[in-house]
Amino acid sequence: MLRSMVTLLSTRGRQGERGGGAHGEDALGEVQLAPPPHLPAALGYDAVGVPARHGMRLLSRLPGDGCVFADSDWWWWLVPSGSDADLRWPLPACYAPGGFVPDRRPRLLRRPGGTSPYTPPIPLYLMICQLTGTAPAWTVPGVGSRL
Repeated sequence: MLRSMVTLLSTRGRQGERGGGAHGEDALGEVQLAPPPHLPAALGYDAVGVPARHGMRLLSRLPGDGCVFADSDWWWWLVPSGSDADLRWPLPACYAPGGFVPDRRPRLLRRPGGTSPYTPPIPLYLMICQLTGTAPAWTVPGVGSRL
């Protein structure tokens, strides 16, 4: 099941590269998670999901106050668009560009108390790495200095 989800989410590009399909659902059986209307997602948004068995553990340990969606199989955190840049999210986590996830009727589980729909992606990434026993790794663009 995990392999099919990873395949489903990796066979398409970013939200702007998607073909037809109505907002919210398309022919692939996906739904687009969306923050509540009063929480503007000015940076765009993607989603990071983990199997439901890890959801409560992450939720209870994460700082920040972003939107969290859940269905019977997966929990999803909204993060700013591009939060996968230079990061490889460890399995079993799943990165969903544009917040498009398999349509298993996810519901908003946590509504932020602040003015942002986002979960800070770096603490989420580090917690998922810790949960999976994976060493955090990201690439840093070349930085030059002159003395």
